[in-house]
Amino acid sequence: MAASHVDKTVEEMILVRLEERAEGGRVAYVTVDNAEKHNALPVQGRAALARRMRELATDPELRCVVLTGAGTKSFIGGANIAEMSEFPDHNIAENGSATTHAACDSVRRMPVPVIARIAGYCLGAGMEIATACDMRVAADNAKFGMPEVRYGVPSGMEACLIPTLVGWGKARELVYTGDIIDAEEAYHFGYMEKLVPLEKLDEQVEKWVRSICISGPRAIRLQKELIRDWEQMSVSDAVQAGIRSVGRAHTTDEPRRLMTAWREQQRLKKLARQQRGE
Repeated sequence: MAASHVDKTVEEMILVRLEERAEGGRVAYVTVDNAEKHNALPVQGRAALARRMRELATDPELRCVVLTGAGTKSFIGGANIAEMSEFPDHNIAENGSATTHAACDSVRRMPVPVIARIAGYCLGAGMEIATACDMRVAADNAKFGMPEVRYGVPSGMEACLIPTLVGWGKARELVYTGDIIDAEEAYHFGYMEKLVPLEKLDEQVEKWVRSICISGPRAIRLQKELIRDWEQMSVSDAVQAGIRSVGRAHTTDEPRRLMTAWREQQRLKKLARQQRGE
């Protein structure tokens, strides 16, 4: 009975709310809910996040995912230090790291964009998960850091993606010192795309969500696939992949339908201007 209770508690750390959108399709809001511990995720919590993300990935009507932490004090405050301090051997430690990778990988493999909505502390495994997201918006109370070396271990797994956002120099500073930086400094170095006051955080998330939802759903999925390809390809190979992707888009009526709708909107706007004598 005790094990069942623990499993249920771990599952409850990952809350999912699905929102049907007027533009069509669904948006998933995934919340890490462990606020009393700064939304830190134990090994099984990270495994639960990976499972929920993989489940969401199978939804053909999904348009995007918003990933956040409960409350305003933490996005994800990293792994559970108390748990890590009692790992009995290196094999268990490696398994814990592999679970962090699984959580990050489930975000990167999501077939639609994943938005990190960041308020408060975003540390260690939490910063890796945010880095794995497609876009990041942070409130002005956010704090970032990779403090693993302070606890005797290197920053691994998807920490390898941080240089792609902030450059090698800043990445080295973060993983060598374990220092925490504020939101302004993280934004200055390009870690997130938007920095807003805390009270404007949801407004900015909604702007991105709406822009994604009014776009072609298949085009968005093809674009996410291309982004993953670009990360691994030479420029010449990426160009060819893009050409093939455009061709695939035209195997459905989505391009013609959306372009025709745009042309009709422009015609109506022009007619309205003429009627106003402009």
